[in-house]
Amino acid sequence: MTAQNHTMPPAAGSDATGMASTADPAGVDAESPTGAPRENNPLGLSPGLYNQDLAPTRRRGRTWNAYSIFTLWANDVHSLGNYGFAIGLFALGLGGWQILLALGLGGALLFLLLNLSGFMGEKTGVPFPVMSRISFGIHGAQIPALIRGAVAIAWFGIQTYLASVVLRIMIVAVVPAAARFDESNYWGLSALGWMSFLVLWALQLVIVSYGMEMIRKYEAFAGPVILVTMAALAIWMFTEAQGSIAWSTPESKTGLDMWLAIFGGATLWVSIYGTFVLNFCDFTRGASSKGAIVRGNFYGIPINMLLFGAIVVVLAGAQFKINGTVIESPADIVQTVPNTFLLVLACLALLILTIAVNLMANFVAPIYALSNLFPKTLNFRRAGLVSGLLGLLILPWNLYNSPIVITYFLGGLGALLGPLFGIIMADYWLLRRARVNVPDLYRDRPQTEYYYRRGVNPRAVAALIPTALTAMVLAFVPAFAALSAFSWIIGSVLGAVVYLSIADRRTPITDVSGEPIAVASTH
Repeated sequence: MTAQNHTMPPAAGSDATGMASTADPAGVDAESPTGAPRENNPLGLSPGLYNQDLAPTRRRGRTWNAYSIFTLWANDVHSLGNYGFAIGLFALGLGGWQILLALGLGGALLFLLLNLSGFMGEKTGVPFPVMSRISFGIHGAQIPALIRGAVAIAWFGIQTYLASVVLRIMIVAVVPAAARFDESNYWGLSALGWMSFLVLWALQLVIVSYGMEMIRKYEAFAGPVILVTMAALAIWMFTEAQGSIAWSTPESKTGLDMWLAIFGGATLWVSIYGTFVLNFCDFTRGASSKGAIVRGNFYGIPINMLLFGAIVVVLAGAQFKINGTVIESPADIVQTVPNTFLLVLACLALLILTIAVNLMANFVAPIYALSNLFPKTLNFRRAGLVSGLLGLLILPWNLYNSPIVITYFLGGLGALLGPLFGIIMADYWLLRRARVNVPDLYRDRPQTEYYYRRGVNPRAVAALIPTALTAMVLAFVPAFAALSAFSWIIGSVLGAVVYLSIADRRTPITDVSGEPIAVASTH
């Protein structure tokens, strides 16, 4: 990442390198408080809206191909949290084919939604906080960006803590004497717990400090490791169960209850990715083409999810056949591996997986959100450090151990993501029909397209408030328990419908490329 995070690009037709100008770009126009002359910033970009990390990416040289997109999902789909969710469907009374159907339906819908979200990034080259400026305004975009970032920071800390538990298991397996360091308690963690957490926390900060290109390379490395490990674990369990599995539990659902559970599981599966469908453009802004997004999503979402479902059915069904119990996570099986060497390998694979999931799902979003909040001060690396520090200071193990925090705080923020998605998608695809004036996303002047009212689109905010409240009521009020699984989808549809009903259709809509102000995608 370049330290010149506040520099402006040259106008179209400048030097062949296309690198950003190093002249001071502080002035937006003649009335700028900084007094900088317009010549230094011929396109009138605001330093409070533009830096090297928020700038659109140049089309030439984009490195995220279909395999890059596929490995994102190869990692994220096979996360421990997802395994816990899918195995929970088995415990709730869905059999093997019913789980596969639920995941297949959810995967098909996600494939559609992620393509819509991904195409936005490929066309404009901008990250999610900047994309939000289209519908919410250049300053109103802080609302969706900070909501997404707050959820991600909390889950970054929690996922790092869960990974540290696996590291502790591995350390004690290799060095049994280390168990004595796991008995103390300092602010909720033992000495060994603190060491494990800080090692993984620092490792993720190092990876992020090298930028999005390093994250891409790590995801590409981790994807095959995870697929091979989980498949091997399923094969081992299948042999331990003597070549057969239990396809269901005695409490299996039938009739209407079964179909409600299937559709509920499918919609919950979609809502799990409610964060990712919002900021998928953070990754596809580096995509080489729309075709790369479609191919990567196809193999990574519906196909990979069916493979994931098959592994879930084998793991849960084999364990139930062996001793009549339902596991909660693959980590439960890993702890029973009798060979220390194989146990260590399995633990390492789970650590690689958790870091990969954390980087893509919980680290990138707050980095861009913070950079968008303080573009003159925070570049990608500095924002990554701030995000990491916040993830540490919240003592995430205490959040994880508090059902109230998980359910109401994080769950409440999560419920807001559906309406946000609906508003942003409806504005981009239905109202504007994918026409975007990219340079205006970085201009802070009343006559520009996304200035609205002092930089905020009051109609988007007006659509968000009632639909978000509705989604939260559906998610938390016991009287609507039957609809809680559908709260994300209902919130998305309501957000889109309400916004379209009150949107201003009189303002001219233009389509202007961001290439003149773009930066290299591997910066």
